[in-house]
Amino acid sequence: MATSKSIPKFDVNAWFADFASQFKDLNFKEPGQWPWAPKLASALVVMLVVVGAGYVVLLQDEQDRLEAEHNREPQLREDFRNKLGQAVNLPELRKQKSQVEEYVTQLEKQLPGKAEIDSLLSDISSAGVGRGLQFELFRPGQILVKDYYAELPIALRVSGRYHDIGAFAADVSNLSRIVTLHNLVVVAPAAPNSPLSMEATARTYRYLDPTEVAEQRKAAAKAAGGKK
Repeated sequence: MATSKSIPKFDVNAWFADFASQFKDLNFKEPGQWPWAPKLASALVVMLVVVGAGYVVLLQDEQDRLEAEHNREPQLREDFRNKLGQAVNLPELRKQKSQVEEYVTQLEKQLPGKAEIDSLLSDISSAGVGRGLQFELFRPGQILVKDYYAELPIALRVSGRYHDIGAFAADVSNLSRIVTLHNLVVVAPAAPNSPLSMEATARTYRYLDPTEVAEQRKAAAKAAGGKK
């Protein structure tokens, strides 16, 4: 008859007692002579310290960058939606751009060039004479140069009948070139049956030629550099 061998029992209490006893009376000056349990515990502590320091030193910056990129996601999504809408509407936007460019070209045609200013001044004078008005003052002022155009003010003083003065103002506004009237003052006659007198500033505009535009940009750049 076969005899059954008894399985040795593991005494947990004895094992814990032996494990804890290995941490008593340790000589920290000679860790190499420590029992296996303190050595293993020390190795685990050192490993955890190294892993924690490595995370702080090596991974924290990457974590901050990742969080910053994550925070940018809503703005990037919004930009994407806006650009997608522009891409969908690109044919219509191009059509609108073409219409605006055509409109600007038409406006430029209404602005006289440098060589046409004299003829325009003559047209204004002829409009007044044609209505039977008497010019008491017709004095072009100093040309004011803007970014892409120049403005020429003209001081006017004419005398005549009320309806003729009104017709003259209408004729000026209907000239093929852009002319505007500003600061209109109508003075009543000092004596009966005397003509009315109107003072105004007529402003006409001309476009700048490429050379003048280049000079304006150069002057603006120089002024901006001087401010720095």
